[in-house]
Amino acid sequence: MLTSLQNPLVKQIRKLHASKQRREQGVFLIEGTHLLEEACAVDYPLITVCFTPEWQLQHQQLWQQTIQRAERAEIVSPEVLKAIATTVQPDGVVATARRNYRQREVLFTGLGLALETVQDPGNLGTIIRTAAAAGASGLWLSEDSVDLDNPKVLRASAGQWFRLPMAVSAELKVAVRECQQAGMQVVATLPTAELTYWEVDWRRPSLILLGNEGAGLSAELAAMADLQVRIPLCLGVESLNVAIAAALMLYEAQRQKSCVRS
Repeated sequence: MLTSLQNPLVKQIRKLHASKQRREQGVFLIEGTHLLEEACAVDYPLITVCFTPEWQLQHQQLWQQTIQRAERAEIVSPEVLKAIATTVQPDGVVATARRNYRQREVLFTGLGLALETVQDPGNLGTIIRTAAAAGASGLWLSEDSVDLDNPKVLRASAGQWFRLPMAVSAELKVAVRECQQAGMQVVATLPTAELTYWEVDWRRPSLILLGNEGAGLSAELAAMADLQVRIPLCLGVESLNVAIAAALMLYEAQRQKSCVRS
């Protein structure tokens, strides 16, 4: 059992709390039973898994699945587990995995999202969770956004992080152009647009553009859109949360497609 906070493995995992270290090591954290279950459900490869004896006793089946997938498994004391976790009350298990989402294929079909300079990890995680629930085919994220593997992003996604195809783009305009060339209509959200979001024919393959929480979409990216739409707001309300805006359009698209099937 690992009990010392000075253990080299413990020190290495603790460094992953910082974005810079996750990038340099090419590794990220998977914290908690639910996220680990979701990772195992899709056979996501694990590097190290650390768990307390109590967790091992309570989750025998998941423990067996985990040690078969992980390169290394370690029993740790509750004190060590708390030190390597980013949550205040960790539930007994923390794992690490390789940061390979840049190679995850994003399909240029159906319904997709392109997010520019989204900064709040809770917003990004909620968008990922909603996109997966609404049947989106994938998500592009600009490189200047919050880290896709930020621990808060994973938690806010409720495990859907492992199921939705995603990629980070150093040049989001190129990714958007590729989607257009593949036949997708690109839809930007702007408060001054004439069309409301429910007037769009979402039965067509579509890419939704969403921008920064404060500044919105850049002028360059908004100009690339085939359609610009607005979400009507009552007088005095300036804007909606970006995750709520994403949910409204994703589920309007699902509603329109459901009407066609029925």
